[in-house]
Amino acid sequence: MNKEHLLLADGTVFTGKGFGAQGEVIGEIVFATGMTGYEETLTDPSYYGQIVIQTFPLIGNYGVNQEDMESGKCHLKGYIVREHCELPSNFRSEGDIDAFLKEQGIVGLCGIDTRHLTRIIREYGVMNGCITSQDVEDEAVKQALLEKIRSYKVKDAVMSVTSKTEKTYTAEDGKYRVVLMDFGYKENIRRELQKRGCDVTVVPADTSVCRIRELAPDGIMLSNGPGDPADDVAIIEELRKIRELNIPVFGICLGHQLMALANGARTEKLKYGHRGADQPVRDVDADRVYITSQNHGYAVINDTLPADSGHVSHINVNDGTCEGVRYKSFPCFTVQFHPEACGGPHDTSYLFDEFIEMMRSGKNA
Repeated sequence: MNKEHLLLADGTVFTGKGFGAQGEVIGEIVFATGMTGYEETLTDPSYYGQIVIQTFPLIGNYGVNQEDMESGKCHLKGYIVREHCELPSNFRSEGDIDAFLKEQGIVGLCGIDTRHLTRIIREYGVMNGCITSQDVEDEAVKQALLEKIRSYKVKDAVMSVTSKTEKTYTAEDGKYRVVLMDFGYKENIRRELQKRGCDVTVVPADTSVCRIRELAPDGIMLSNGPGDPADDVAIIEELRKIRELNIPVFGICLGHQLMALANGARTEKLKYGHRGADQPVRDVDADRVYITSQNHGYAVINDTLPADSGHVSHINVNDGTCEGVRYKSFPCFTVQFHPEACGGPHDTSYLFDEFIEMMRSGKNA
């Protein structure tokens, strides 16, 4: 393995070894705390434009396989681990993580103190960085790289990862038709719907309300996805129109944020985000706490949601940020966390059942 460096926007340098694909990448540095589910992290479109640190020290011990991918390819910019396993052991394994990253063209870095790096991000907040083999001890080289690093911004995130065409997936006993608006959706959202008897039509993020009306769905799913939700102005405008259809709507992660913006709320960037499988969330209405899987860097600002639009239904126990909204004027609820988590806790998978019940009630009305 060749010597590689991580150069942060504040000038800090970590030196380790490269694995996966070779190359130089600049991205937004974020950390994920999951002990399992690294394949899902690698293939989650929500990580578009980012370099991900895994805080768990050994990654790749159970290998990789196609069945656990959350999309057709990796969307992140780079991958940082303390140690990657070269000899995975699992009956489902189809290969090792080094070969997988090479195949996907993703630059990896290992052999650095990921605990120290994570503490920097927690203390100072998310910052940009670069994985490079250039001589960063050369001041001229370092300054040239820092200029590029500091000017980097994640752009056109949703439109870079969304489907280009419509595609329908049928269930064995299809009872309901669901339109899944693809802002960068995870495959397990679709699988959870199919498992509950839904024929799912995945549509591009910029699909119009007119087209959705033509598809005559029983329900609409708003998916997760990457980037700053406030950048998606055209999508937000269409979501305002979706309210008029009076069709049950369920939003997850970015879908939650976009629907809140469409209803007059505002969003903000978090210091270092929530990325992991151990986030405690309180259901305000039921006064019950669930453990959830999350992956987001932005949040809806609680007190900006107009009272006549809806109410905050879930709160993050750690920092009090908004984790869910229930709307009043049309049948819709959204959550910031991932009830379809795979791998991760299944505490909140009942929300899919609630969505099914909304559609059932609407059909029988």
